[in-house]
Amino acid sequence: MLYGWNIDHYLGTMHGFTLQESTIPLCRFFAFLNYFAGQSSAWLRVFVSFDRYLSLSRLHRTWFGKSKNVLIIIGCILGCCTLINGLLFFYGCSQKADGTISQASWAFQLYPLWDYVNLGVYNCAPFILMVTFNSGVIYHLTRLRHTSTVQNSRIQHRSISITLVITTFLFLIMTIPATVGYAFFSTASSAILHLLDGFLYSYHVLSFPLYMITFDEFRQDFFQMITCRTNNPRVGPQTQTGIAPNTLNTKN
Repeated sequence: MLYGWNIDHYLGTMHGFTLQESTIPLCRFFAFLNYFAGQSSAWLRVFVSFDRYLSLSRLHRTWFGKSKNVLIIIGCILGCCTLINGLLFFYGCSQKADGTISQASWAFQLYPLWDYVNLGVYNCAPFILMVTFNSGVIYHLTRLRHTSTVQNSRIQHRSISITLVITTFLFLIMTIPATVGYAFFSTASSAILHLLDGFLYSYHVLSFPLYMITFDEFRQDFFQMITCRTNNPRVGPQTQTGIAPNTLNTKN
């Protein structure tokens, strides 16, 4: 998300040119990148929400708890997003008669069709799933908060769960307006559309400081990483709620 259409909005307004419309290869690459980056980011957040839901709803370690399986899932998400947007490498962008580059396809009317696809893949489906999983997270936190297992456990689910709820809410108010605007109101004022795009990319920029502020474990691991310290072993969840009986040592 470091590039995005946001920088082209600036270059087009201030300097009269855009990177995406400089050459056909760049146009197709950036068209792919803009859709791929947002969609993969959204679905990775869905996976994090699902993983947190499983962590709270299952006492035993799930299939998602293994590093190898996590990498497989991440690879599948990135692979699916690549396949969905791969046709932009072949059908995206074209050259006009005057030699200028157009983002319109040479084969068929790509837009606003692809904006509709992006609305479903990037916004609607991920948002529904994140709300569903985070609702389950809130339910299990509320139910388990009163049990001795969670009260006495050193595993802090609360911080990451609050972070996920905040990011889901920000996802709704900061990304959906821009996607809806370009899909259904593409003829609206370019200033308004560019402003909405600015909010969209700001959401992804805010992720790191938001995790630093609201997630203690993330903040501690980050500082340990930059100071080259070795992480202490994690304490696993306690599955027993009973209290060990006190014994009195006596000498015979």
